[in-house]
Amino acid sequence: MRIFKMALLNEIDKVLKKKKTLVVIIISMITIVIGQLSIIGLQKGLNFATVSLSSFPILILSFFASTILLLFTILITIDLFSGEFNSNTIKITITRPISRFKLFLAKTTSILIFISFNLLVLFVTSFVLSIIFNNGSLSIGKFLDLVVAYLVTLLPIMAIAMVIILLANLIKSSTMVFFISLIIILLFKGLEILFPAYSSLLVFSMLDWYNLWLSDNIQIFKIIREFLIMLSFSIMLFIASFYIFEKRDF
Repeated sequence: MRIFKMALLNEIDKVLKKKKTLVVIIISMITIVIGQLSIIGLQKGLNFATVSLSSFPILILSFFASTILLLFTILITIDLFSGEFNSNTIKITITRPISRFKLFLAKTTSILIFISFNLLVLFVTSFVLSIIFNNGSLSIGKFLDLVVAYLVTLLPIMAIAMVIILLANLIKSSTMVFFISLIIILLFKGLEILFPAYSSLLVFSMLDWYNLWLSDNIQIFKIIREFLIMLSFSIMLFIASFYIFEKRDF
């Protein structure tokens, strides 16, 4: 366990030292502020419907989960795998007294932490701005709904990250992994539009999974079904990715 903790701290340190991490935080905050100011402008100039204190964080989550956060998750994932393969810095890491499984798990966990941290930044920033600029009160129940919405969004984003991890272990070129990732996401978005009846079976269509948790009539069986789909999907990709990582000749 001590060796795994050291490996995890090392991977987290790599993520923190990357300029992309600071960039995503800055872009996220700026975009949230612009979004809030735009809503204020629309309310005053076009008599736009008032956005409640609890709805603004959900609007931010809806936008970021499928755009900026997803994009930067792809970039960080590629850096931790394909980036190290290309630069051969992975050779330095595997010379340490750590098994490949613990190293792979540390990299995967650091990606999970990166996603969690960014969701926390989004939640805190959007919530504080909403308190300052938007009207209405917020009950404990509504606040807990917001917390749950951000928490459960972690699973579908991580499931998509597992796809990128698999691609990063299959393909050596970081650029190729990036473009193939975007093509896959767009392809599944197209399938979601063409076959809406089957969208609940597509992991790439579950970024709005939080809506099921916020519904007045919670569909518990649908939540469980989609949870099991994402979980099994992630486990299979984890096993496949680790198998390739284990057999890879660095």
